[in-house]
Order: sequence, then structure tokens, then C-alpha cells
Amino acid sequence: MSRAAASSIPVARGAVPFLGHSPAVLRGPVDFLTSLIGQGDLVRISFGPVKAVVVCDPDLAQRVFVDDRTYDKGGPFSDRAREMVGNNVAFCPHAEHRRQRRLLQPAFHPDRLPGYGRTMSACVAEAVGGWRDGEVLDVPAQMTVLTTRILTATMFSDALTPAELHRSQLDADVLTTGFIFRVVMPDSVLRLPLPVNRRYMRANERIHRAVGKVVAARRADPADRGDLLSALLDAYDSESIGTDRTLSDEEVVNQVMTFHLAGSETTATALAWALHLLATHPDVERRLHAEVDAALGGRVAEFADLPALPLTGRVLTEALRLYAPVWLLTRKVTEDTELGGYHLPAGTVVAVCPHLVHHRSDLHPEPERFDPDRWDPARGTPPPRTAFVPFAHGARKCIGDRFALVEGTLALASIAARWRFAHESAGPVVRPAVSAVIRPRRLRMRVTARAVG
Repeated sequence: MSRAAASSIPVARGAVPFLGHSPAVLRGPVDFLTSLIGQGDLVRISFGPVKAVVVCDPDLAQRVFVDDRTYDKGGPFSDRAREMVGNNVAFCPHAEHRRQRRLLQPAFHPDRLPGYGRTMSACVAEAVGGWRDGEVLDVPAQMTVLTTRILTATMFSDALTPAELHRSQLDADVLTTGFIFRVVMPDSVLRLPLPVNRRYMRANERIHRAVGKVVAARRADPADRGDLLSALLDAYDSESIGTDRTLSDEEVVNQVMTFHLAGSETTATALAWALHLLATHPDVERRLHAEVDAALGGRVAEFADLPALPLTGRVLTEALRLYAPVWLLTRKVTEDTELGGYHLPAGTVVAVCPHLVHHRSDLHPEPERFDPDRWDPARGTPPPRTAFVPFAHGARKCIGDRFALVEGTLALASIAARWRFAHESAGPVVRPAVSAVIRPRRLRMRVTARAVG
């Protein structure tokens, strides 16, 4: 069977000379990615001199996810992320991944989730108890504060002072908001002494120093505190040899950086979109309030409550489908291969977009409609697993996916048990912001205390 050359893959509409599709992505990544639907199973895009092949077909996307040897971590998104958080389980090359995954797996073992759940509930209780009736909140900012506190508490226990925590939140925001600029811009621009570049590098250096200081202190006092950092410092891999059997301090810092930045931003974004969607779908909101009232009676949700919160979980899942936080996952072809009838030479950058998979009408009927019940097994057969990829799939699937879903469900249920969120104005147009994640721009909502019972 003959295979067409990669050069014959159609080029996505909207490219401009020299810059390629960078202006379109900076104007709005979601609009640009949505425009790729229907342009072909594979579509070529470019960010200046960097070119990539976007996989628009879900079956082909699964091939990329599953064959992580041929489609290794690489490309502009992975390379810039590695530059920010170091070489870790999320972005390391295939040759290093199995060892890192084995070392990290115990930290995310299901037996540890109830303990993490207790920490999550305590942080949520503090957050929801600090809002005032009638107050207008910057929802993405508030959710980021909440999830950062949760991640910090589950990772470090009480190792950070309030001032250090606040500084890390500010630095994390600089990194995530500046990330997309670094993805679409060539190295020549990133090396210039521009304010945006200097601000980004300062924040990155500061947050690495802060995490490194905590790791060094814990190494000197290695008592198990039941948190993620203790699990990482105690990790041991019997299949490796010599010093590879444990994580070095640098490796621990790199893992923590990923959990801190990716974990807090993705869950915060999902919660913000979920609250927006509930406010615009009062029928679902009423059902959710009924569920949390029956299960919680106004108190904060705990890990043991999760089985009684199925609709809450489906609302979070549907928010992740409609607005998958990570908008592009890039890989680099390690050897000549074939994909979708095209020959891809080694070195080709391949990108999978969860948003494209999640918005295909053949996988999700009425894909633009907010319908949490599409995930209800009692209503029929839910979409296949391969149709829901906010955490990727295969061997490189996010190691913290279960952690994130538990955190998001406990937070959303606890918020809904105490508060009702409403937009400041009727019929607001809430659009995604340009960032490392697809978070809502200018989402301000008024909170009203709910009377339960």
C-alpha cells in the first residue's frame, strides 16, 4: 500500500507568512483548534519555523497515545514544559519514563487517596468559609488559590509559610500565562531581553529555589508526614540499579514542579468552567443542589461521600470534556512511520488536541451542549474511554488523574453545598483566555449563601 508524503498533508487555514498560525493561536486557541475539525484526519500547522502535524481523528490519536516509543515526548509544547518544570514523569523521554513512573506510582496508590482526601476537605472548608454573602469573586483566581492550597498541603504538609505560598501562587501564574507565548515564539525571540522573558525567567528561578529549599530540608529530616513529598523521598525501584533506584533531589524538585503547576491549574480551570456552566443551566444546578443537600446537609464533602455524589462527578467530567484544560499534547516521531495513510519521517512533530476529540459529533452527540447525563450509565452506553482524553491515554496518561478527579469532586460538592454562584450580568459571554490551559477569561460571579434543611 503506497503512502503519501507528509508534505501532502493539508495545511490548516489561517496561516500568515513567517509567523504561520501563531497569531491565530494567540488570538484564541480554542477557536483555532475548533476550526481544524473537518479539515482532514491530519492537518499541518506551524508556529514560525516550528511545524507540526495535528491529529484530528480519535483512532489515530489513540495510536499516538499507545505507541509511546514511536511517538515520544517532544515538540514545542513538551519542550517548553520541560524547560519550565524540568525532566520529570510527564515530559521525560521514553527511555526514562518507565523508571520514573515506577518510582512515583506509590505516591498515587489508591490507599493514599483517603489521606489526601482529608487534607483536600480541610483546605476546601477554609476556602468556602471565607467568602461573604453577596460577594463578587474572580472565579478562576479563587479556584487557583484553592487548588494551590490543596496541592501545597498534600505535597508539603505545612512546609511553606503563608507568604511563601502567596509568592509561589504569583510565580505560578506568571509561568502559566506566559507559557503559550513561549510555545508559539521562536528561540530567537525568547532570547531577547524583553520584559515578558525576564519576568518569566525570574518567576521560574524563584519557584525552583523555593521547592528546592523544601526538598533539602525534608531530606535532612526524612520522617514520613503522609504527604506526596514523603512518598517521593521514600520511593525505591528494585528494578533499577545503583543510584537509579531512588529519586535524586533534582528529580524530586522536577516532579514537584509538575504537580504544583499542572495539578493546581488544570483542576482550578475545570472547577471554574463547571461553576460557569451550572450558572447557565439552572436545571442541572437544581439537581446538583438536591444531590449535595441529601449527601452533605451543608457540610464539606469528605472522601467517603464520593459514592453519593455521582452527578457532581458527571458535571466535572462534562466540564473537562467541553473545556479540556490542556489544549495541545505534542510528540516527536522517533523513527519513520505511517499514520493515516501518510509517511511521517523521524523528527516529525505530532500534536494531539483533546478539544478536537471531545467536540466530534460522531463521538459526542450535540458536542457543544452541556449534558452531564451523557456520562450516566443508567441512561445508556456512555462515550467510549478513548473519546475522553483530558489526561491523555496509554502509558503516558497523567499519573495524577484520579487525584485530580477526587479533588475536583470534593471541591465542587462542598462549594455547591454552601453557595450558589451567579453571573454579575445576564447572558455573559465568557471566552477562553490565552494561557497554558484553557481557562475562562474575566469570569466574575456573585456568591449567595444557601440555606439547607
